[in-house]
Amino acid sequence: MALIETGPGSTVPMLQARLAARGLTPADVSEVFLTHIHLDHAGAAGHLARHGATIYAHHVGLPHLSDPARLLASARRIYGDDMDALWGEMHPVPDDQLVALNDGDTVPLGGEPLTALDTPGHASHHMSYVLGDVCFTGDVGGVRMPEERHVELPLAPPEIDLDAWRESLAALRAAADRHGLTHLAPTHFGLYDDLPAHFERLEAAIETADDWAARKLPGWDDGDEALQDAVTQWMRSRASDHGVDGDAWDRYERANPSWMAALGLRRYWTTQTA
Repeated sequence: MALIETGPGSTVPMLQARLAARGLTPADVSEVFLTHIHLDHAGAAGHLARHGATIYAHHVGLPHLSDPARLLASARRIYGDDMDALWGEMHPVPDDQLVALNDGDTVPLGGEPLTALDTPGHASHHMSYVLGDVCFTGDVGGVRMPEERHVELPLAPPEIDLDAWRESLAALRAAADRHGLTHLAPTHFGLYDDLPAHFERLEAAIETADDWAARKLPGWDDGDEALQDAVTQWMRSRASDHGVDGDAWDRYERANPSWMAALGLRRYWTTQTA
C-alpha cells in the first residue's frame, strides 16, 4: 500500500485509526511519497519508516529526513511553545529507506506509474505527483476548502518564491494536458475536477500576492504586529470577494494562518530585494 503525505507526528493516532478502519496497520504501508518535508506533510515519515515503509521525497529534502534536527529547530523558532502540541515527535528516517526523486522520475504502483513533478514555489524541495488522472499537488496547488471555490496561497516561510511558483503552475497545466488529468488533490484539502478554473484562481492568487508585497512591503517600518494585521486584512478581504466569510473564513485561517503568511511574504520580499 502506498501513502501520499503522512501528516505530522501529532496525527499518528488518527492515521492508525483510519488505517484500522480499513483493516490495515502502519506495517501495511510499504511506500510513502512526500510532496515536501514541512512538518504538516512529512512529520510522521520516520514513524512509518519504523514500520518498514520506504520514503520517497525531493532529492533536496532528503538530508532533513535523515537528520531532522535543523528542520525542527527552524520550526521551533516559528511555533515556540506550541511546537510539540501542534506537530508531535519527528523521527529520523534511515538512509537505506530514503529514495531521492528528480523531475520526471516514475515509480510503478500497482502496474501504473506514479510520476514526480519538480514544483518549487512554496518550497525548493517540493514535488507534485501524477497517478492516473489525478495530480496530488501538495502546497503548490494552493489551499482550498471542500465545497469552496476560493484558492489561497500557503505562504509560510522560509522559501516562498513566486517566480518559481509561476513556473510550477505552468508545469501543472502542461501535466494536465499531457496526462489527461481530470482531478487535482491538494493536501489542504479535497479532490476537485474544475482544473482550468482552479488553475486560474491559483494564478490570480500568485499575482495578487506579488502585487501586494510590491506595494506594501518596501520601506515597511510599522513592526511585525502591524504587518500581520495588514496581511490578515488583505487575505480576509480577498476571501470575502470570493464568497468566503464567517465560519468558512475561520476554516481557511486555521488551515493557512495569515500571521504565517506575513512572515513568509516578508522573507520573500527581503530575499528579492537583497
